[in-house]
Amino acid sequence: MKTTFLVTPENPDGWRIEDLLAEVQNDIIRRTQKIIDDIRPDARAVLNNNIEIMTLLSKCIERAQDSTRILNSLGPHQEGQPRIGVL
Repeated sequence: MKTTFLVTPENPDGWRIEDLLAEVQNDIIRRTQKIIDDIRPDARAVLNNNIEIMTLLSKCIERAQDSTRILNSLGPHQEGQPRIGVL
């Protein structure tokens, strides 16, 4: 199975999950800054949604960092042998 975005031995230039999620979070922050002073109900609803999404992304980033820490504690990837899981 080939991954499109994430770093793997076959895709060393891919993203770590936490970095990809942080980039998405940064984009949402930039977009949210443009509507922060808009007091219309629709703008407030979008602002509240964005805040909730950013909170959830923060939790996801923490989980991804924990997974990276666990994987790193297992040592480097060995050719033809995954650190966890099966081929």
